[in-house]
Amino acid sequence: MLLYMSNSVRETTSTPLHSVSVAGAVVREDGRLLAIRRADNGTWELPGGVLELTEAPEEGVAREVWEETGIRVEVKELTGVYKNTARGIVALVFRCKPCGGSERTSDESTAVDWLTPAEIEERMAAVYAIRLLDALDGSGPHVRSHDGKQLIRH
Repeated sequence: MLLYMSNSVRETTSTPLHSVSVAGAVVREDGRLLAIRRADNGTWELPGGVLELTEAPEEGVAREVWEETGIRVEVKELTGVYKNTARGIVALVFRCKPCGGSERTSDESTAVDWLTPAEIEERMAAVYAIRLLDALDGSGPHVRSHDGKQLIRH
């Protein structure tokens, strides 16, 4: 009987569906951070995208940064986990060191730039700027949630 009830509960409970994305907080020796202006909506964000099913997170972030910016990176450490509660996206952000390539745009980016922390706060929405700023503070990994517009305080 207990087994039957347990199975019944599982069948009626919906399974949450989440997308996992990766992004690179690419930091140059002078402290500037790599950012892109997205082609689809014109916003400034970290380079990144959806993690493919068969790839490790570190491989995915290196691929995404290269595809969107032309910059090769050495992936250093996980600096944050961020959940967009409105869209069901969990983003893993990794601090990266540039190690080759040169800046170029792509189908996904209309601009690529190295920004100061102050420029990041000016150009990016707070829910994306915090990801880069968290990567600089060295006290991560941070875990934060937002609804697409503002951070959710826990």
